[in-house]
Amino acid sequence: METALTRLVGVRHPVVQTGMGWVAGPRLVSAAANAGALGILASATMTRDQLRDAIREVRSRTGAPFGVNLRADAGDAPDRVRILLEEGVRVASFALAPSRELIAELKAAGVVVIPSVGARRHAEKVAAWGADAVLVQGGEGGGHTGEVATSVLLPQVVDAVRIPVVAAGGFFDGRGLVAALAYGAAGVAMGTRFLLTSDSTVPDTVKARYLAAAVRDVTVTRAVDGLPHRMLRTDLVAALERSGRIRAFAHAVRRAAGYRRLSGLTWRQLVRDGLAVRHGRELSWSQVLLAANTPMLLKSAMVDGRTDLGVMAAGQVAGVIDDLPSCAELVERIMREAEEVLSGLAGLGAVR
Repeated sequence: METALTRLVGVRHPVVQTGMGWVAGPRLVSAAANAGALGILASATMTRDQLRDAIREVRSRTGAPFGVNLRADAGDAPDRVRILLEEGVRVASFALAPSRELIAELKAAGVVVIPSVGARRHAEKVAAWGADAVLVQGGEGGGHTGEVATSVLLPQVVDAVRIPVVAAGGFFDGRGLVAALAYGAAGVAMGTRFLLTSDSTVPDTVKARYLAAAVRDVTVTRAVDGLPHRMLRTDLVAALERSGRIRAFAHAVRRAAGYRRLSGLTWRQLVRDGLAVRHGRELSWSQVLLAANTPMLLKSAMVDGRTDLGVMAAGQVAGVIDDLPSCAELVERIMREAEEVLSGLAGLGAVR
């Protein structure tokens, strides 16, 4: 199935595996790429040396195009961009809108730039700055998310920009792909669906928690870092929501200390990252620290398997997923379902 997305990045199918911290590592990314999708390596939880090693490992596993997701607000973003250029990465995606200058630098080197946005005005801004495509996530998506449903946000953005639009938030099968194409998107991006594959390195016990979840078990909370964050409702989330200021601050300091040891950041750097998230928002100091070390909370679940100590970012689709196919099986199934739906629609038109 050829679309503006497949032509832009050189993949076989209009499907993107999103860059999830601690989840989208070399094994998952290369498996998605080999399946014909665009795999995106998550770099925010890596040091620069780890990022370079991860890029090389992906390349050793696949000859297909893949991308790297970057934090545009990271202090070392220019250094990470330099690594992408030196290693010949084809696609750069961003969780936050990159600057006009950063987009220009990447495009001058032939890198395809695909920022992620959650509002029409943000899509219009990055399109005006030269982004090659935009990934639009509706409120159904996992992790930090907005309030507008994909079915409302997507057509707004498609009508507003003249670059390929990739739809995210609520997609997990071929029917969703056809629906996104009908809205005018050039493809779909999926996080939770790729997390729940046999190629994902997330511990089996954690995957089992996701598979057991119902739609109502996926909630949006501000208790973790003060921002709307879609995740599975766990005892930890409930405890954070019940915590008073003193207890929440003590919890945040303990978590921050652990993340500081893991990341090698100084306390000054940790607080600086938290303040970057706080900018323009009313966050308490405990939320500032939690914002800075949210990666540690994710690692506890996604790497260490401690669902009692970590958070489990999840799209609403977690409540309707009940299997763990390989990436190859998943992408093949999605494309087969999409073709069947399209054939059915064509047949319906012929009858009429």
